[in-house]
Amino acid sequence: MDQTVRHKSTISPTARDGSIALGGVEVRLPSLAGEVEILRGLDLQIETGEAVGIVGPSGSGKTTLLMVIAGLEATVGGTVNIAGQNLAQLDEDGLAVFRRDHVGIVFQGFHLIATMTAMENVAVPLEFKGDGDAFARARSELERVGLGHRLEHYPGQLSGGEQQRVAIARALAAGATIILADEPTGNLDYETGAGIMDLLFNLQREAGTTLVLVTHDRDLAGRCNRIVEIRDGRVADRAT
Repeated sequence: MDQTVRHKSTISPTARDGSIALGGVEVRLPSLAGEVEILRGLDLQIETGEAVGIVGPSGSGKTTLLMVIAGLEATVGGTVNIAGQNLAQLDEDGLAVFRRDHVGIVFQGFHLIATMTAMENVAVPLEFKGDGDAFARARSELERVGLGHRLEHYPGQLSGGEQQRVAIARALAAGATIILADEPTGNLDYETGAGIMDLLFNLQREAGTTLVLVTHDRDLAGRCNRIVEIRDGRVADRAT
């Protein structure tokens, strides 16, 4: 049975490797009642440049899936190959370097550093990467998301939509091949959220970046190339 709902591909022929290949992935977390199975033999293949919407009920393992792809959640079984790299071969330092070079994350709660300006927030991953033009690049990325006039403002001086634009600029600034977005419009009103997603999809297509979007909104997921539904820690036979 077909496990996904498919849409027209927008894969860039010149994109760098942003592929995702998960095979039989298992994640268990401790609880007072014993270990709880979060992912239960999950299989998923995503091609470079695809936008994939991940849907499913609360507690089905959607956010855990993103954390596995980012190398932030340990697995107890299966294989995780991201951008051509087997994550099991990397130690914690190696995983940190891998994330720096390949993965950008956009959270529902923005996760900006309150004591840094918009430009400083975007420059942080660039400085970690040793980019001598970190602030010039940060300025350019903020201008791309329409915040050239807010460079020196702190997160507390920005609206929710503006903070999410800073977060998107930060995720893309270091040249990530994969963007992981976890309910990125969850803290925004409908109109602001729609504008944020227009921006994110446009930037994703321009760069040929792989986008994995976790959302409860099936209409939003439907804007992706395809939809994958997670149920009880596995990919469902069919997204409905």
